[in-house]
Amino acid sequence: MSKAELVEKIAEQANLTKADAERAVNAFIGAVTGSLKNGEDVTLVGFGTFTTGKRAARQGRNPQTGKTITIKAKTVVKFKPGKALRDSVG
Repeated sequence: MSKAELVEKIAEQANLTKADAERAVNAFIGAVTGSLKNGEDVTLVGFGTFTTGKRAARQGRNPQTGKTITIKAKTVVKFKPGKALRDSVG
């Protein structure tokens, strides 16, 4: 599902205009992104938890040349689905 399709579904289900639904989706994305940048977890009970974690530097290989390269350490976003989401999907 694309962002546009998500906005359309939210507008339909919440009886909002598409513009209002898009503002709501953008606000949600901004709030989650801001919290994760500040090192805060975002927990939506029944849906899941967004967290950040560290990925260590590691050795990799350039597929074009076969040469060994070092991949830098970085912070990554993780998502752990909540029980209600897991149960409804599977």
